[in-house]
Amino acid sequence: MSNRAVLEVIALNAEDAIAAQAGGADRLELVTDMAADGLTPPRETFAAIRAAVDIPLRVMLRAADGFAAGTPADVEALLEQARALRAEGADQFVLGFLNSDGTPDLVTVERLVAELGGARWTFHRAIDRAADRDGLRKSLAELPGLDTYLTAGAAEGVDAGLPVLEAEAARAGEPGYGPQILVGGALRLDHLPRLRAAGVTAFHIGGAARPDGWSAPVSPAAVAQWREALA
Repeated sequence: MSNRAVLEVIALNAEDAIAAQAGGADRLELVTDMAADGLTPPRETFAAIRAAVDIPLRVMLRAADGFAAGTPADVEALLEQARALRAEGADQFVLGFLNSDGTPDLVTVERLVAELGGARWTFHRAIDRAADRDGLRKSLAELPGLDTYLTAGAAEGVDAGLPVLEAEAARAGEPGYGPQILVGGALRLDHLPRLRAAGVTAFHIGGAARPDGWSAPVSPAAVAQWREALA
């Protein structure tokens, strides 16, 4: 089995996707509206990106900023978007919602997962705002398709979350700890040696792939720098 670490890059459009693949990205997370930390992209955007690159794509399912699912109408719209994206050929997703008390919103998560037809998916950084990370992991453990947690280990980012990330990596294979840890959230190159030593094998970048900011496209050179660091 290869020891190559997974490098996932946020893409907003086909231009980003082409640049990220050219730089050595293994997978893309597709979103729109980074001012809201990433929402579900239009079906047409997914289709354009799918036609432009041949690496795996994970599509965000999220209707509004924050980690609540929103109103009943928001949830119904999200379910419809999931169905449309599946019909368009999307086969990997990103999602995750919390109740107001910080527990996982299992009702919404289970409804969305039921629309995915067994597709693989990531539970995103809502885990970093959860009241009980361990409890969240165990409550989601039996859901079909869940194979990844995107996490910084803390709401504040990787600097604050390193001890949690190391502890969770050490529990790989325990109940609730089977999914891969995908580290992202103010992740820097200087974090990598410690995380790799802990056994972390997947990394997620957004702003780090755009030296000129979110108004500029992904830089193939920036992605290549991360790919080289993870080789």
